[in-house]
Amino acid sequence: MPATPATSPGCAGLPAQAPTSSLPGFKGPPRRLDARRPAWVVRTESNVRRERPKRPDPPCTICKGTGTINCRNCFGRGRINHVDLAVLPKGEWPQWCQICGGSGLDYCHRCHGTGEYREPMGFHFTVNRK
Repeated sequence: MPATPATSPGCAGLPAQAPTSSLPGFKGPPRRLDARRPAWVVRTESNVRRERPKRPDPPCTICKGTGTINCRNCFGRGRINHVDLAVLPKGEWPQWCQICGGSGLDYCHRCHGTGEYREPMGFHFTVNRK
């Protein structure tokens, strides 16, 4: 019986070779995803209390101290088509609002999102001064 070169199982008489990359300039085996790399896992602490933000005193008269109001373009729906309907008609895709990005919320125009009371800005033509 003649001597044959070492073969890998499943290959019919071909010598075992390391896989190479098909890209020019790259030599050696292709890189695989490695489980040894650090994963970005966020861990929460169980005994840490979350502080709720306190509403300012006195609060803004428009947003009641939250700093956000319904969007002026979509009226809080997040989409600009069929804003009078709660659910879109069948087969209709939403057209998302460009002002709020689909969230339906916008910053308060009086306090600029801080929630603190501010006097109206600009000229006061309606104020009677003696």
